[in-house]
Amino acid sequence: MKICTKCVLPETFPGIRFNENGICNFCLEFKGLQHLESKKEDCRKKFEILVKEYKGKGTYDALMCYSGGKDSTYVLTILKEKYGFNILAFTFDNGFIPEQTFKNIHNVVENLGINHFFFKSRFDILKKIFNECANKNIYSVKTLERASAICTSCMGIVKFTALRLALEKGIPFIVFGWSPGQAPIESSVFKNNPAMIKIMQKIIFEPLHKLIGDDIKPYFLDDSYFNNGYRFPYNINPLAFLEYNENNILKEISHLGWKAPKETDSSTNCLLNSYAIFTHKKQFNFHPYAYEKAKLVREGYLNRESALKKLNKPINRNNLALIRKKLGIGEH
Repeated sequence: MKICTKCVLPETFPGIRFNENGICNFCLEFKGLQHLESKKEDCRKKFEILVKEYKGKGTYDALMCYSGGKDSTYVLTILKEKYGFNILAFTFDNGFIPEQTFKNIHNVVENLGINHFFFKSRFDILKKIFNECANKNIYSVKTLERASAICTSCMGIVKFTALRLALEKGIPFIVFGWSPGQAPIESSVFKNNPAMIKIMQKIIFEPLHKLIGDDIKPYFLDDSYFNNGYRFPYNINPLAFLEYNENNILKEISHLGWKAPKETDSSTNCLLNSYAIFTHKKQFNFHPYAYEKAKLVREGYLNRESALKKLNKPINRNNLALIRKKLGIGEH
């Protein structure tokens, strides 16, 4: 398979083109590290201004979408220790959180002194979604450039459930722990616009509603949230504009009692990730993390050799067997 000679995007990635030197259009369009640093500085300043404007004005300063993984743990630490935020941490339990991640979440929120709650969805609903995503293309390929259909469904539920909660509690910031490879710098400090949210929600809601029916509605916004004068919060992705170094992150969060789960593959918070990667590669012939790793290489966070190694890491077959069993695959 042809792979970009500068990053790690393969010829199967949607919309990719190569020049005569084998360099992809995504690398050719990259404006360079100096331009990136200028954009990051602009976002840092914008965030600092918003902090001064909104901090301490309500019950909570931020709603943290907290997966228990290394990146979201690090962001939680920054919000608490650097910015002094009063935080409400929110974790979506999709039925595949490793036992160590549960322990990590408990240790971190206790040690940082943060209010936290788990949101446990009905597993019969999730089971149907995950099985459908593994076998059919319920979303457009464009929607799946940066994540598998399984992860896209999970994150859709997380994002819109979090938005409902932030609106109801008047929380000005919803914060995510996405890496610089996952979070575009242009949207790292993003004011949720009701009209745009309707469009974004429709992309995820309609395929899930077609599959599940009205039981999916509680995870998304109904018309009352758009018509009753709610003040929509900002989405903040701090790792897009703050320092990001995996080794430093692991060192920083270890003092909070955080330990990497041993039973996961490339994730530090979800057992289902193995199956999501497997099914995505089978359906689309490219790794769902290819875009993220390519962007990390392009922006100097990761070297190309290490990125290729991560993308080519064999999937744990024992994990796949356990996931299939829990999802009921092969029952009928």
